Amino acid sequence: MALIILGLILLIAGTILIKQRDELHKLASGLRIGGLALAVIGFLTASIKQIDAGEIGVKSIFGKVDNDILTSGLSIVNPLVDVKRVDIKTQNYTMSGVHDEGDKGGDDAIRVLTADGLEVVIDLTVLYRVISTEAPNIVKETGLDYRDKIVRPLTRTKIRDNAVYFTAIELYSVKRDLFQGRIFKSIEEDFKKRGLVLEQLLVRNITLPTTVKGSIEEKIKAEQDAQKMEFVLQKEKQEAERKRVEAQGIADYQKIISSGLGDKQLQYEQIQVMKGLITSPNAKVIIMGGGKTPVILDTKDSKN
Repeated sequence: MALIILGLILLIAGTILIKQRDELHKLASGLRIGGLALAVIGFLTASIKQIDAGEIGVKSIFGKVDNDILTSGLSIVNPLVDVKRVDIKTQNYTMSGVHDEGDKGGDDAIRVLTADGLEVVIDLTVLYRVISTEAPNIVKETGLDYRDKIVRPLTRTKIRDNAVYFTAIELYSVKRDLFQGRIFKSIEEDFKKRGLVLEQLLVRNITLPTTVKGSIEEKIKAEQDAQKMEFVLQKEKQEAERKRVEAQGIADYQKIISSGLGDKQLQYEQIQVMKGLITSPNAKVIIMGGGKTPVILDTKDSKN
């Protein structure tokens, strides 16, 4: 647009000089040609718009926003039209208590009051995107700074509104997923009304008061100790059962042996043992027989 205006100024100036003085005819002609060239270049530059991938163009002329959008690529428009580029890719907005981690410097975590009156600090990341067809309405009603006007304040408000239904311990442990699902649903509805899609809500960290955190840690430790003791007792019970079964087996074995072996069987087993000793290469004296006249075997000279 600036080139068109500059070209028109040069063209008008050249026309005026031609009419006033003949000796400035060459200069005036040069100004007219240059002005015409600048006007043509400016017209082409203002008429051709390039929209990058992941963006759309919203047209406005003299403050009036057109509902017809420009998609990615090259488009020819009225040179007087102002095209505002809107990002329609997935964007994230982080609110964190860690310095330089969130979108705003310093401590930007969300501080909420729970059902038991305690203050809990929440770090959160919001993933969202702009609905393409709703971009003209966003430009008209909110402007391009919708992150600060919609995403940030609405998210923080909804989190505070829903945190009052949970205690601090519930948010930290058993009902964390329920809390996250509840705030997702409430934020999703309001985002949709304003032309945004909420893709995901990530509760990154929940910081409890020091006293509450200490109580929770003690409770968890006590539960772990109880589980450990239960395991030890179970193991001891199993070992006692094993020993009982083993003792019962030994008793049953001895009962079977004592009832099944007679004198002749025992004598036979004794003879088998003696035979093994006699065939052994070691020198020995063997006394056989339990009667009045025992048999004495000397195997010292068995090798000769």
